[in-house]
Amino acid sequence: MITLDAFSATPPYEQIRAAIAADVDTGELQPGDRLPTVRRLDEDLGVATNTVARAFRELEQGGVIETRGRAGSFVTGDQVERKAKEAAAAYLSRVLALGLSSAEALALVQRLHDRPVHSS
Repeated sequence: MITLDAFSATPPYEQIRAAIAADVDTGELQPGDRLPTVRRLDEDLGVATNTVARAFRELEQGGVIETRGRAGSFVTGDQVERKAKEAAAAYLSRVLALGLSSAEALALVQRLHDRPVHSS
């Protein structure tokens, strides 16, 4: 559910875009999920059609959603990237709990990445 803050300095289209993108990032919206139509969402939120349309255009340009003509707009998404973000978040949480800074955690990953691979 998207809630707009009328007193925010952030324009409504950006609030809509950010809310949908966040729902995709958290997994609340999954690849293949259909979004409400622009008209339905503008009525629900009490904003102009062009406001929602702009948010959808920006989401589409960012690869978050795709519009399939009259069929509607759907969440796209790369499950590999989503799983990698989840793994990165879990790693960061774990190393921070161990007392490393985020910079130290990143440096550790870089050192491991740069290490030559030995075949057995």
